[in-house]
Amino acid sequence: MDPRAPETHFAYIVSRPIYSNPTFEEDNQRQAREERTLRQKLSRTCGCSGRQAVKVVKGVFPVIDWLSRYPIREWLPSDVISGVSTGLVCSLQGLAYALLVSVSPVYGLYSAFFPILSYFLLGTSRHISVGPFPVTCLMVGSVVLNLAPHEHFLLSMNGTGINGTGNDVRAVDVEAMEAQRIMVASSMTLLVGLFQVVMGLLQVGFLVRYLSDPLVGGFTTAAACHVLISQLKIVLSVPTNNHNGCFSIIYTLIDVFTNIRRTNVADLVAGLLTIVIVMAVKEVNAKFQHKIPVPIPIEVIVTMVATGISYGTELESHYGASIVHSIPRGFAPAQPPNTEVLWKILGSSFSTAVVGYAVAVSVAKVYAAKHDYTIDGNQELIAFGVSNVLCGCFSSFVASTALSRTAVQESTGGKSQVAGIISALMVMIVILALGNLLEPLQKSVLAAIVIANLKGMFMQVAEVPTLWRQNQTDCFIWLATCLASVVLGLDMGLLAGLVFEMGTVVVRTQFPACSTLGNIPGTNIYRNMKDYKKIAEVPGIKIFRCNSPIYFANIDYFKERLRATVGFDSVRVFKKRNKALKKIHKLIKKGKLRATKTGEVVSEVSLGVENKGFESDRDSEQPSMLGDVGDWPVAEVEVHVNWAQELPVRVSVPRVQIHSLVLDFSAVSFVDFVAIKSLRLVIKEFLRIGVNVYIAGCDDEIVKKMEDLDFFDKEVTRDLLFLSVHDAILFIKMGTANKSMQDAIVERLSLMQDCKEEPLPFTEKEDLIETFDNQHRAIHGLSN
Repeated sequence: MDPRAPETHFAYIVSRPIYSNPTFEEDNQRQAREERTLRQKLSRTCGCSGRQAVKVVKGVFPVIDWLSRYPIREWLPSDVISGVSTGLVCSLQGLAYALLVSVSPVYGLYSAFFPILSYFLLGTSRHISVGPFPVTCLMVGSVVLNLAPHEHFLLSMNGTGINGTGNDVRAVDVEAMEAQRIMVASSMTLLVGLFQVVMGLLQVGFLVRYLSDPLVGGFTTAAACHVLISQLKIVLSVPTNNHNGCFSIIYTLIDVFTNIRRTNVADLVAGLLTIVIVMAVKEVNAKFQHKIPVPIPIEVIVTMVATGISYGTELESHYGASIVHSIPRGFAPAQPPNTEVLWKILGSSFSTAVVGYAVAVSVAKVYAAKHDYTIDGNQELIAFGVSNVLCGCFSSFVASTALSRTAVQESTGGKSQVAGIISALMVMIVILALGNLLEPLQKSVLAAIVIANLKGMFMQVAEVPTLWRQNQTDCFIWLATCLASVVLGLDMGLLAGLVFEMGTVVVRTQFPACSTLGNIPGTNIYRNMKDYKKIAEVPGIKIFRCNSPIYFANIDYFKERLRATVGFDSVRVFKKRNKALKKIHKLIKKGKLRATKTGEVVSEVSLGVENKGFESDRDSEQPSMLGDVGDWPVAEVEVHVNWAQELPVRVSVPRVQIHSLVLDFSAVSFVDFVAIKSLRLVIKEFLRIGVNVYIAGCDDEIVKKMEDLDFFDKEVTRDLLFLSVHDAILFIKMGTANKSMQDAIVERLSLMQDCKEEPLPFTEKEDLIETFDNQHRAIHGLSN
C-alpha cells in the first residue's frame, strides 16, 4: 500500500488539556529521581556474591562461558579446516609484515603466534584472526627506523680500492642493528599493550568512536600509500636512506628513482609476477566464493613455488637476489623492555594502540553482526592489551587483525577461536620445523604479497565521490586525514585528522541550523516556513527553532539568528523608546503636548510645523534617562504611547510586530551555564518591551539543568515552559481572546516625581551588560 495514496490518509483526534510544564507535572504527579550517594554506588558496584563472582570471572575470561557450550561435533571439523588454512596465511603474512617493521622475518612468525594464545582466553569475537596488521606494523617500523637507523651501526674498516689505493670501507653491523631494532619494536609493543589494558580497565572503549568511518578510511588509505612506497624499494631491491616524519614518503620516492638503475631484475620480475598472480586469484576467490568450498591459498602456493625456484636456480649467487637468509628454529627467550626507550615513544605508542584497537573492533563488529552475537568493546581492549604485552615480552611486534586474514578464517568455516588456536599451532610448526625451508625465499616475493593485500585499502578511494554527494563534511574529513597522514606521517596525520574532525563538530554546533516555524492549517504540525507552500505564520507570534545544543560557543550566533527572525533588536527598541519618552516628557512640560484623562498624548501644536527636536537614527546612542528628578511633573501623570502609530515626536523607533515569541527547544540536547545566563537576559529584554516569551518542547533533563543553573527567578518563571509548540500557541491565543494578556503594542508609562522610569525586570549588573550591549565591559567585570 502506498502511504502517499489519499485512501491511506487517516485522521486522528486527541482531546487533552493545554499543558504547561508545571501543570503537566502536577497532573501526572512527577516524582523526584532517587539520587544515590557515592557510597551507595560503590557498595552496589563493588559488592560481592557468588553469582557476581562467577559473572566477573566469565567477563574477564569469556572462554569459560563459550567453551563450556562448544558443540564439538558441529563446529570442530569446520574449525580444524579453517585453522589450518588461516595458519598458513598467518605464517606468510607474519614473514611479510616483518619487513614493514624493518626486522628479521622470524619475528613476524612470533607476532603471528603469541597474541592468538591470550586472545583465545580473553577475547569476545569468535571470528577475527589476531596477528600483525600492515598499518600498525608500519607505525612501529617508523619508530624503529627513527631510533635505530642503519647509520648508527656503520663500521669503519681499512680496505684497498680497485686502483690499489687505500680507502675507508663502511659496513653495517647487522647483528647489533637487528638486536637494537627488535628491542625497540618489542618495547613499543609492550607499551602499546599497557595503554590498551589501562584503557580497558578504565572502561574508555567508547573513545574509539571518535575515529569516524571517514577518518579511518582516509587514514588507512594513506597508510596503504606508505606501505606501498616502503615495499617498493624491496621489490626493486634498490638502496634507500631511512626517512621519517614530514614528507618522508616523498624523500623515499626520490631515493628510489635516484637509484632506479640499480634495480635487481630477478627481484623485480618475481615481485611483479607475485602481485599479478595473487591479485588475480583473489579476484577469482571473491567472484566464486559461493561455488568454491575453500578459497585458493594463493599466498601459500606462490611462496612455495618462489622458494623452490630460488633454491633450484640459486638466484642469490647467480643474480644477486635478496633472500630471507636465516630463519632460526625455536623461540627467542623472553626479555624485559628497555625503559630508556619507553619515554621516547609514548606518543607513537598511544596512537598505535588506538589505531590497532579501532581496526580490530571494527572488523569484529562486522562479523559479530553477520553471525548474530555481541562483543564487549572494553573486554576487547583488555584482550588486545594483554596480547601485546605478551608479544612485547617475546620479541614480537604489535598485534591487531587484518580483514583479509579474518576473511579467510570465516570463509573457510571458522566458528570460534578454536580455529585461532589451530592456526597458532600451524605457525608453531613453521617456527619449530619448517622455517629453514623458507630461507631461499626472495624478499621481493614477501613484499609483493604485502602490496597485493593492500587492494582493499586503496579501493576506499572509490568512497570519496559517494561521500561528496552524501555529506561534504565527511568527505573533507576523509581527504584532510588522508592528505595529512601522507604528508606529515601516520602519527601526526592521525592527530591532525582528529583535530580536523573535532573542528567540524565544533563548527557544526557553533553555527547550528535555525528556522522560523509556521503552522500547517488545521493541525498541530509546525514546520520550517521555507520548506512548504501550504503553511501559515501565526499572526503576532514568532516561532523560533534551534536544531543544536546551546552552549558558550554558539550562544552569540543563537542571539543573532533570533534577532533576524523577529526582525528587530530588543535592546535597540528599548533605548529608542526611552529616547522618545524623554522627548514626550519635555514637550509635555513645555506645553506642546498634553495627556488626556484617558492617558492619550494629544499635540497642542500642528505636527506639520518643523520639529526642531527631530533626531535621526544617526543620533548618539548613549543611554539617556527620562530627565532629572526636578523635570518631572509634580502630580502623577499616566501616559499611553501607541508605538504602532506615528509618534508626536520625530524619533525613529523600530516597530515591534509581535506580541509573543515561542522558542522551540525540542531539538536542544544540552545547555551550559553561559547559555542559561544569556537566555535569561534575552527573555528579560523581550519582556521589557512587551513581548512575552515561551519555551516549548524542553526535555526533562534540560528543565532540570535550568533549575540547577538558577534559570528561573521572579520574572522568568517555570510558567513559560510548555510541553509542545502547539500547547504554547493555543495558550497564547486563549489569552489574547480573553484580553488577559498585556497589549504588546501599547506601553504604559507612569511618570512620577519620585521615580525616573518604570521599574525593569533587570538587576543593575544585567542592565549594564545587556542595555549597553558592551560585551567587552562584561568580560572585564568578570575578570575583576
